Amino acid sequence: MSTALSRDASTTVALPQDPPSAQGSPAEALPLRHSDDQRVHRYTSTFADVMEMRAPSHVVGDYLDHHDGWFRRCAAPMTVQPLGPNGYALTLGRFGNFGFEVEPTIGLELLPQSEGVYRILTAALSNPDASLQEIYDVEFNAALQLEEGLGDPLTQVRWDLDLCVWIRLPAVIGLLPDKLVQSSGDHLLRQIVRQISRKLTWKVQEDFHATHQLPCPPRRRAPF
Repeated sequence: MSTALSRDASTTVALPQDPPSAQGSPAEALPLRHSDDQRVHRYTSTFADVMEMRAPSHVVGDYLDHHDGWFRRCAAPMTVQPLGPNGYALTLGRFGNFGFEVEPTIGLELLPQSEGVYRILTAALSNPDASLQEIYDVEFNAALQLEEGLGDPLTQVRWDLDLCVWIRLPAVIGLLPDKLVQSSGDHLLRQIVRQISRKLTWKVQEDFHATHQLPCPPRRRAPF
């Protein structure tokens, strides 16, 4: 396997990965979150947002319960495949720094509502690519909580995400200063967060109001 290393906008060279003998057999490899390989870097981030839905909480809850409709629509243009009765395999798009690029696919499980709280957790992929499991690992833990608003029918959906990503970087990147490597990983994580969180919350809010023929509140800038 080789990884693309971009020198500029028009030139790309191949950066060889360490030989397979140094990486170990994919079939025997532990998830990167349990690896003691010094090339594995761990990055974490949190995300919080609030969606205002102009409807009672039971109407919003019924909409969220039927995720087989809205999840595919709102995740576009990301690729979505079904993964069991409550899960989806989501391909996030291509991300990278220093020319090292990954196109992560993660499994997500949308758990049924429990006391007004919906949770979305990482789920195992049905046919994972062993070579990609050697490069990245993602832990996704999100919660959506419904809260009745005051005045006109209004429900606030509070969205909180804890995201952790482990990436095995090519050995040559280890020659760079640690702070630079860490900051580049943080940038990569922010890209992922923007893709799967901010845009998704905006689209869910817009889709809910469109499908219920209600005026949609203006978009809010989400804090990181």
